[in-house]
Amino acid sequence: MRRQQISIGLGAALLLSGIAVCIFGSAPRVQAVPSYARQTGLPCSGCHYTPPELNPAGRLFKLLGYVQRADDTKEIKSGSSKRNAGLDLLASLPLSAMFDTSFTSLKTPQPGSQNGGFEFPQDISIFLAGAWTKHIGSFLQTTYDTQDDHFTSDNTDIRYANERKFKGKDVIYGITLNNNPGVEDLWNDTPAWGFPWIASDSPPGPTAAPIVDGNLAQDVAGIGGYTMLDNHLYLDGTIYRSEHVGGPQPNPGNGFSYNIRGVAPYWRVAWQQSTATTQFEFGSYGMHMKSSPGAVSGVEDGYTDWALDFQIDHTMFRQDVLSLRGTYIRENSTLAASFSQDAAAQINHHLNTVMANAEYHFGNRFSGTLGWFNTDGTPDPFLYPQAPVSGNANGDPRSAGLLPSISFWPNQNVQLGLQYTAYTRFNGAATNYDGAGRNASSNDTLYLLARFIF
Repeated sequence: MRRQQISIGLGAALLLSGIAVCIFGSAPRVQAVPSYARQTGLPCSGCHYTPPELNPAGRLFKLLGYVQRADDTKEIKSGSSKRNAGLDLLASLPLSAMFDTSFTSLKTPQPGSQNGGFEFPQDISIFLAGAWTKHIGSFLQTTYDTQDDHFTSDNTDIRYANERKFKGKDVIYGITLNNNPGVEDLWNDTPAWGFPWIASDSPPGPTAAPIVDGNLAQDVAGIGGYTMLDNHLYLDGTIYRSEHVGGPQPNPGNGFSYNIRGVAPYWRVAWQQSTATTQFEFGSYGMHMKSSPGAVSGVEDGYTDWALDFQIDHTMFRQDVLSLRGTYIRENSTLAASFSQDAAAQINHHLNTVMANAEYHFGNRFSGTLGWFNTDGTPDPFLYPQAPVSGNANGDPRSAGLLPSISFWPNQNVQLGLQYTAYTRFNGAATNYDGAGRNASSNDTLYLLARFIF
């Protein structure tokens, strides 16, 4: 069985590599991809070490509302142009697309299922990404998912941005409309844009995760403001309400675990410092939410997440960059509603989550990353019930593991990735974690990806 798995994985890797060599040959550089690149006239490497990791220019582009263009100094001079100055359109619609195809293999197949599966495609995304006016721009993603067989809303960030001088210092400020707490962030050490950069959608995953780590993604609507003071101090505050994808309006709350009562505030503060070779950021972020599971009134659950994060990008030889990133999230929860519904064995809970990674960029063609993650918290057999494969036999939320990953960009708009997830603990135990004989290492996952962006 194990030998067959290895041969399937190697065969898939050779297949993807062969496709790359046959199609791309000597891999010439692509100078304008996709819609942001067409808008700015810059290659992808102008804003990214490798996507989605932003470099300082990319962070500034996002901070300024995705509106910078190839010629931002052009002025309207003719009388005819002045009369139409209120209409500021790009020469073409800022549209882009992404196509992912992938191969996934678990160390031990899930019972009753085929292992070593291809997804062609895994997903397809359409982006409306670029300037709408002089001060308004967007990152708006809609994604087709093969398993659900339909398009749905994905990460969205629409923002207004402007800049001023205050006592001789640069001040950039803006407003964001988005659907995922943290999606507006500038760095790659917070969950919305953090490692892993690629992920399979088929293996089982750990049960426990804090609210701010993706549990509200694409299921809320938020409006907030942000500012960057003197290119050092970044402040961001956003308030969210439930906006369930696929749910009716007005929201009756039925069938949804997280129904925000009132508003849920998200906050972010960060300090960045730069030298000729190093960019350093450290900061904090968090969120507070009250929720009535499966309803819009009645007894509430309460969640408060607060986190610390850091990112260091250091330029090494020529264009090589070493990146170190990490975040610690503490979640304190008071689950009165879940307790009243027998969905929790006690009211007070906590989770501690640590995610860290080190990545080396060999120019903008190759990158290798080693990630580590660990979650622990309050055991609860009702909140984390027993079930084959996906459950917790002892109600313990602890999970931990390593994530080595490599990516090759034969062109700046084509990515070939290989990632392995190795669990040392899964849903509370290293062995027989689900009470049905499955071990944490059974969920170790080999994942291969081919991504095309245009």
